[in-house]
Amino acid sequence: MTTDAPKERPSLDELGRALMSTGALPSEWAPSYAAVSRSTVLPDLMWPFDMAAGRSVAVSKADDPAKWREFAESDVPIVTQWDDGKHTGTEPGHVPTSSASMPSVVFRMLQDLDLHPGHKVLEIGTATAWNALLMAHRAGPGCVTTVEVDRAVATAAMATVERLEIPLHVVHGDGCQGYLEGAPYDRVIVTCGLRSLPFAWVEQCRPGGVIVAPWGTNYSHADAVARLVVAPDGASASGRFTGPVEFMKLRSQRFVARPHSEYVTGSVADGVESATTITEAEFVGEQFGPERFVMGLRVPQCSYIVANKHEGALPVWFYSLNDRSWACCMFRDGDTARVWHSGPRRMWDEAEAAFQWWDGHGRPDPSRFGLTVTAKGERVWLDDPANSWTL
Repeated sequence: MTTDAPKERPSLDELGRALMSTGALPSEWAPSYAAVSRSTVLPDLMWPFDMAAGRSVAVSKADDPAKWREFAESDVPIVTQWDDGKHTGTEPGHVPTSSASMPSVVFRMLQDLDLHPGHKVLEIGTATAWNALLMAHRAGPGCVTTVEVDRAVATAAMATVERLEIPLHVVHGDGCQGYLEGAPYDRVIVTCGLRSLPFAWVEQCRPGGVIVAPWGTNYSHADAVARLVVAPDGASASGRFTGPVEFMKLRSQRFVARPHSEYVTGSVADGVESATTITEAEFVGEQFGPERFVMGLRVPQCSYIVANKHEGALPVWFYSLNDRSWACCMFRDGDTARVWHSGPRRMWDEAEAAFQWWDGHGRPDPSRFGLTVTAKGERVWLDDPANSWTL
């Protein structure tokens, strides 16, 4: 009688051990994590998010190698490009446009992907190529194709892949079109936030294949990871959301807000006034609470902005995206919130009805919702695809 020799455990750094202890790094992904360090793909100048400072800070490997490595081996997101590459200098730019995601988020999405050796994978959004390299290590040589829209980012990723000698295919192109030459794929993973999932990805993923993508609405940046399975006939993909997330948006789907002055041409008091008994704590919630994600599902074509709180007053604005309707709810400590609105849509009435719907259904989080994608569009649902509605 013979027994297989026990597999040697991969050697993990401090971050890897911490991720494993919290369950963020699944055991099946530990060998890939150990083989492909995030620090090997990061640029010498980067802008990690400093949790203590609450903002992105410039860190240079040449000037402060210890600090650079500390951030490289921390569970924080790291901006690697600002303003579509037009940014110069060391200070942060205006809009982050490429990054290395938090390792805990990377592996949560990879776990959702359920990737096995031999699976063919299409990735949309190469960035530093760390995600693609991890998948290539697990899936095997030639199994991963990754598409990057930014030429400079794609070129840098190609150089990284060549330097590390891990065989995968980096394509400079429009990820919205997928990459038909490599189809069909067993898995599709998206590393940018979506406002609509291109059906080309469903068409290029085999029946029974899995698509994992951050998805949300223009109501806010509060997105959730959708895990979809392609139907046997290939005509749709459907599945649940697995948890909250926030990603830079697919470039062709970036939301550009109209100026406030195009909505409110005079004083807010010119709008029709009403009131609400809903409290600030209930409605606004936490940054990654379920409220904003769900409100986006129930109040279509709306953007939402929480202004700065001043002397106990917090203005919350709602802007219609299909006309110039607006509403402002002024929450005030210890007092009933006042509301003003204007335009054909009663924006606060819609928001209040959505909140009451959410409350009446037990305040569900994203994991109780799902998404179905067909060639005709998208539908979201609560608990059961039969309970769906079109956005």
